[in-house]
Amino acid sequence: MNRDGRIPDGTLLPELTLRGVILGALITVVFTASNVFLGLKVGLTFSSAIPAAVISMSVLRLFRDANILENNMVQTQASAAGTLSSIIFILPALVMMGHWQGFPFWQTFGIAAAGGMLGVMFSIPLRHVMVVKSDLPYPEGVAAAEILRVGSEAGAKASADSRMPADPSMLNAAGASSLTTAGTSSLSTVGTSSTNTAGASSRPPPGIRDIALGGGIAAVVSFAASGLRVLGDSWSYWFAVGTSVFRVPFGFSLALLGAGYLIGIVAGIAMLTGLVIAWGIAVPILTATTPMPAGQTIQQFATAQWSEHVRFIGAGVIGVGALWTLAVLFKPMLAGMKASFGSLRSSAERLSAVPRTERDLPPVWIGIVTLVLVAILVVCFHVFLRGVPVTPAAFWGLIAYGVLFAFIFGFLVAAACGYMAGLVGSSSSPISGVGIVAMVLVSSLMLLIGRGDGLLATPDGQRMGIALAIFSVSAVLAVAAIANDNLQDLKTGWLVGATPWRQQVALLIGCVVGAAVISPVLELLYNAYGFSDAMPRADMDAGQALSAPQATLMLAIARGIFTSQLNWTMIAIGAAVGVALIAVDAVLARNCKVARMPVLAVGIGIYLPPTVSAPLVVGAVLSWVIAGVLARRARAAGAEEAAYADAPNRRGVLIASGLIVGESLVGVMLAGVIGASGSSTPLALVGEGFAGTAEGLGLGVFAIVALFIARRVLKT
Repeated sequence: MNRDGRIPDGTLLPELTLRGVILGALITVVFTASNVFLGLKVGLTFSSAIPAAVISMSVLRLFRDANILENNMVQTQASAAGTLSSIIFILPALVMMGHWQGFPFWQTFGIAAAGGMLGVMFSIPLRHVMVVKSDLPYPEGVAAAEILRVGSEAGAKASADSRMPADPSMLNAAGASSLTTAGTSSLSTVGTSSTNTAGASSRPPPGIRDIALGGGIAAVVSFAASGLRVLGDSWSYWFAVGTSVFRVPFGFSLALLGAGYLIGIVAGIAMLTGLVIAWGIAVPILTATTPMPAGQTIQQFATAQWSEHVRFIGAGVIGVGALWTLAVLFKPMLAGMKASFGSLRSSAERLSAVPRTERDLPPVWIGIVTLVLVAILVVCFHVFLRGVPVTPAAFWGLIAYGVLFAFIFGFLVAAACGYMAGLVGSSSSPISGVGIVAMVLVSSLMLLIGRGDGLLATPDGQRMGIALAIFSVSAVLAVAAIANDNLQDLKTGWLVGATPWRQQVALLIGCVVGAAVISPVLELLYNAYGFSDAMPRADMDAGQALSAPQATLMLAIARGIFTSQLNWTMIAIGAAVGVALIAVDAVLARNCKVARMPVLAVGIGIYLPPTVSAPLVVGAVLSWVIAGVLARRARAAGAEEAAYADAPNRRGVLIASGLIVGESLVGVMLAGVIGASGSSTPLALVGEGFAGTAEGLGLGVFAIVALFIARRVLKT
């Protein structure tokens, strides 16, 4: 390596290998299935790049000729596939509205793969300016590069002296010095403590052991709760003050505890703020001013007010947050696009002289692949609209409208999301907000077109328009999600000295593999659990249904626009709340170094079910408390805080990632059991009368696991 940690241009190492592609595909299946389940349950997904890098290094250490660039390709492929699962934020809406009775494989695969691969193509022109020549921080990309470097150094050290066991503290010293960007501190801690070569050690490295530990704990607890039903998954305390109904909620999901640990205290406080706005202000006001229907309990009444009204306040907050982010980034985004296209044009002339680490896919191949992908989109929309009773001219007009919107708006969104990912990180980019903006635009434009030729004059025509809008936004969301992730991966590749065109091929492979996994997992989960507004069988337990919050919101927005019945009052209130929160965040940014109020996180806190938001907040507070203890210890030891806390934080984030993966995989496996048995509770050991005891046991187990995580992290 060079002194800056990069593989030199003149050094040729195996990068895009068959074993790496196979390993990346296997990791893809695991993390995509986990992300699909988590996204449908709580409306959140997690970045698979860093856990994939840890697993890759742990497996490839068995081969003596493995290297940092091959590991980078594996995490690139797995990261793209895991990110593509964000398309589940919109596709279930087609089932909810009755247009689909399930998830047809080829249509789902086609729209996800074509959209994702277009996201790769659109991000290539942005690489040179936004990655190579930019000072954007790219927090996840820098963190992943540090992990790969530390793992590579540890592997080289272990090869040199296989008798010496790997020591996490030594790795911390090797890799902590370059973690200087403030935005990367929480993510940079996710690493691995050892990457041996064959024969150096038969014991799994600490990184993979931490992931396995978290996954095992979450799997056992999730099976006891969702399978055996001996542990409760949530608890709520309801009370009324006069005619106002209040709710104190709590959830016991370990996956959400892990997700909260990863998002950090700033986002956690923002989500808590959203929870208070929803259930401490909005619901009490609505229940006090709305007559309660006869025969309803206060729980049913308050939940109905939240579902029918308060969630649209959250939608308004999310929409304003997304528009504000796009507005702030619009000017630098345009400048970056202009410079990037100039760089791409010149690269065709100097291709033969381009160094290995600067060589993108040739422009001619970008053009060919893009045309093929557009053709695939045309086929997808043709199949989707087949059977619609319109004239041939109108039929092809609808196809052209859907494809052009997906292509043009997708390109603009790719540039915006790529810049936002570089500025604030992939995890903080408002993908859901971008989807809301896209849904409003495509629905409004289609409504204007349809009124001109009478296409939407009938109820059937309106349903067709809603379905086409959802399908079009699905392609846009796939483009946005992949572009949001790709530049982080390309930044990682640039920092370690990867060959860009090979990395871009790995991204394309990841999109194809991920798209192939999404449809079967969606079908399995739908038939096992159902969605909140769409149950495949009448005898299913509605309490176990997956909420699919973004898809529910997207469908509500599209229906409201097409039928002119959108709850604009609540959306306007949410927009006003969003504007106020932007002002608060600006004041905090100017006067406070740490405290912030991210608008999108507040909106999500309002919109998500409260038993989902609560454990996320607990996880965020847990990570903050641990960070505070580590900081005090560092000051007492006279050590640099970042270096002192690096190894413990790394362990905490890996355990948290394991919690997410373990619970999600058990959810997918139980879905298979439920689907095969035809019963919603095939493994239950107790009946309804055990519910109160199960809630108490669930709370106790949740608290024990949280304390165990804190103790294990602080012992590091």
